[in-house]
Amino acid sequence: MATLGMSEKDKAAVEDFRRDVVDPSRNSLVIVDFWAEWCGPCKQLAPVIEKVCTDYAAKGVKLVKINVDDNGFIASQFRVQSIPAVYAVFQGQPVADLSQARTEGQLKQMLDQLLGQLPIQSEEKAQAQEIAPLIAMGEEMLAGGEYARALSIFEQIAAMAPDNVEVVGGVVRALVGLGRLDDAEALLADLPPEIGKEQPMERARAALTLARDARPVADLSAVEARLAADPDDHEARFELAGGLMANGDRDAAADALLEIVRRDRDWNEGAARTQLLTLFGAVGLEDPWVAAQRRRLSQILFA
Repeated sequence: MATLGMSEKDKAAVEDFRRDVVDPSRNSLVIVDFWAEWCGPCKQLAPVIEKVCTDYAAKGVKLVKINVDDNGFIASQFRVQSIPAVYAVFQGQPVADLSQARTEGQLKQMLDQLLGQLPIQSEEKAQAQEIAPLIAMGEEMLAGGEYARALSIFEQIAAMAPDNVEVVGGVVRALVGLGRLDDAEALLADLPPEIGKEQPMERARAALTLARDARPVADLSAVEARLAADPDDHEARFELAGGLMANGDRDAAADALLEIVRRDRDWNEGAARTQLLTLFGAVGLEDPWVAAQRRRLSQILFA
């Protein structure tokens, strides 16, 4: 903003704007809220904006409130004709008009979209980059069945990032692997509802469900004999699948469950398909093995 020919008051306002908005916006997303003392809607919206911006501070979001009565020149530069007027500024330029957002959910949705598109620097991103290799190490330990080492790694990461859902999910799955099912269930029960619905938590919950149902079987010959005598004994095949899962043979378990679906998809109210989906969730929906098994399931269902 040029200051030539401006009053001293306007020049001071421009300098304040440069310090509070333009400079921080080089790396952060600055939310500019134009308001006034006499504006009732502004006062209604203020708590919503303030709460969301506080919640998103670690994501690189900063709130600046500008009183239009004291900063008419700044408001005119944004062509503010009515208030409340809310803009997102990045690298010195308005990038979005957020004035239509009136609820916490609407504002968060708009901010999430902007944060996904812009190269915002934030504490959250820096921390995510720092812990990503450690999470990968913990996942490697889980995949290899080294549950004690996995738990140690994830608990160390949790000390740095206690709210990271991947880390919490890793802790739960490590506890499940160690047979500490009650501890895993207690940890899941204590999670805030919004975190508990995220995919890593669904995966951890599925792993716990499988572990609760699992009954390791040293000798499956008896149930195999039942199947040999009657290939349509779905109860025996389902029992076999459970034993195979408990013994760590997910390929054979999936084969058994898929065979039940192929023979009678509605058996026991679709129990085989439900168990398959639980198994998929425990392994992780992004896993290539799950993708391959889902294709097999689709071929059976839509053949």
